[in-house]
Amino acid sequence: MENGGKLYYGIKEVAEMFDINASKLRYYEKEFPTFQPKKNRSGDRVYTQADIDHLKEILELTNEKGYTLPGAREYLKTREANRREHALYINKLKRIKTFLEKMRAGLDKPEPKLEEEKEDADVD
Repeated sequence: MENGGKLYYGIKEVAEMFDINASKLRYYEKEFPTFQPKKNRSGDRVYTQADIDHLKEILELTNEKGYTLPGAREYLKTREANRREHALYINKLKRIKTFLEKMRAGLDKPEPKLEEEKEDADVD
């Protein structure tokens, strides 16, 4: 959801974006540990684009896909764990790929002739 290039949005703006009450936003902060907008010096919540995107995902899970709040919370938690695990596998595979590319490059180089082969070639 792109909104005019602003860096921070107030709670009223975000509530209007999604046509929900500000109290529902505050409730979701309690229900979803991953949804924690920052507060400014005066204590007002300020939402970044990342917060808004995360809220959109929460609302899609609960409103469109029929997840309960605990179900949506668990889905988001396991998804993050799976992303971290996948990142580890991707890094391992990249290291293996680099190793195999180095091996292949070594196979493409001609082998140096042994001293005996040179002497045999000189005799003929």
